[in-house]
Amino acid sequence: MLKIHPQHVPYVPLVSVPFTTSTEETFTIWMKSLILSGKGCTVFDSNGRIVYRVDNYNRKYCNEVYLMDSAGKVLFTIRRKKFRLIKIWEGFGTFSGKVNDEDKNPGFEVRKSCRILRCDSICEVIVGLHRDQPCQHYRIESCPGKSTFQIVDKLGRLITEVKRKQSKSGVSLGEDVLTMVVEPHIDHSLVMGLVVVYSLINGTM
Repeated sequence: MLKIHPQHVPYVPLVSVPFTTSTEETFTIWMKSLILSGKGCTVFDSNGRIVYRVDNYNRKYCNEVYLMDSAGKVLFTIRRKKFRLIKIWEGFGTFSGKVNDEDKNPGFEVRKSCRILRCDSICEVIVGLHRDQPCQHYRIESCPGKSTFQIVDKLGRLITEVKRKQSKSGVSLGEDVLTMVVEPHIDHSLVMGLVVVYSLINGTM
């Protein structure tokens, strides 16, 4: 059985890591929770250390989830707004890292839209909904039937790519094991929040 992370690490400590770096970073996303029989995901950095996690406690398609760091500190509370025809998710940053202690204004919003005449689907992203900061616009682009998707800015420049992970010998791991590559100077926690929303929209979490 192939390992999720290629390195053999007998003990993987929970560590605090910076949310941005000056170099490209690669993460492994395992679409499984650390909680027994729970839904969610666990994210490892390139050294095999746990850096992010989501634990849904066996509730798939739920309307509120928490993106946490390795120590369980809540980074974003992610909620679905209830509209019949449009899928809208909002991410609220937290002050103390605890549940119900988030900012009253969402830090980002994701809207799902479909282009009928094309095979792909697009999620529109707005980051920075506070009045005292300018908004930034991104898109999550994908094609049905493929696990690969990308996050690009409004000019189409690549920010993040997520695809099925392969071993060093080129063998694809399970569909629930993904590689996420984040470009330099991009907030990893924000990107992970968008990946969580995308997974919720597509029913993979």
